[in-house]
Amino acid sequence: MSLSVVFMGTPEFSAATLRALADAGHEIAAVYSQPPRPAGRRGLELTRSPVHRLAEELGAQVRTPASLKSEPEQQAFRDLGADVAVVVAYGLLLPKPILEGTRFGAFNGHASLLPRWRGAAPIQRAIMAGDAETGMMVMKMDEGLDTGPVAMTERVAIGADMTAGELHDRLMAVGAGLMGKALAALDAGTLELAPQPGEGATYAKKIAKEETRIDWNRPADEVHNHIRGLSPFPGAWCEMELGGKVERVKLLRSTQVKGAGKPGEVLDGTLAIACAQGAVRLLELQRAGGKPLAAVDFLRGAKLEPGDCLR
Repeated sequence: MSLSVVFMGTPEFSAATLRALADAGHEIAAVYSQPPRPAGRRGLELTRSPVHRLAEELGAQVRTPASLKSEPEQQAFRDLGADVAVVVAYGLLLPKPILEGTRFGAFNGHASLLPRWRGAAPIQRAIMAGDAETGMMVMKMDEGLDTGPVAMTERVAIGADMTAGELHDRLMAVGAGLMGKALAALDAGTLELAPQPGEGATYAKKIAKEETRIDWNRPADEVHNHIRGLSPFPGAWCEMELGGKVERVKLLRSTQVKGAGKPGEVLDGTLAIACAQGAVRLLELQRAGGKPLAAVDFLRGAKLEPGDCLR
């Protein structure tokens, strides 16, 4: 058997779930995604989201409203007559008429172990906080922010040097499979819901530009988590003097090592950098306008000597 699904999502992370549901034989009644955005060097080209492009590939109807608050938009949603709405990183708030606009309601694939890391940036925040594990959850949506009852959970370990990009890809695959299991159980009438714990809630706010700069006056574990939690996007950065001028350089990979010195000091020829306590070794860096480079390749074109100081 299969369900009639309204899918609501925007980035690549969401597209994996849409493809999994289509491959499982569910009917995709319609796909909702964020409107095409200006792109290109001059911002003159409109770029469709990854979910939008996949929906067209699948032959599904695509809708890109700027808001779901109007009665006509809500009625158009109800008129689809779908069994369930599946929401993964859509980017718009769903008003009550949308949440109740299908037979079974709306189910969200969320990349954290709720109630920890409710909100917009759970993957980055989990790594930046030094969490040892996270996971995917399928949750029935209510009017709160990621507060609804949980249907299914799959836990994922966070490796000591794992970046946000690597965790994103792992959770993307896990989430697609988990949503497929949840819809199969929903179709069979065996899906069970459990309320979220009343304690332990945290909020994963969006990453602000002002928090991307590295502060070498923090302990090495915090600096390391900062670097990998913002890699590859938006990228943690620092300033360093290269060729007689100060440049902003993104730091994309690191690992913790032993060492001590003035915060920001280059300790050796392999880019071990002192922090307030301990040190990190930089493994991958990116100069403005350049491509990501392994440290050994970066050093071929950027002279840094022990005793130099990053800031």
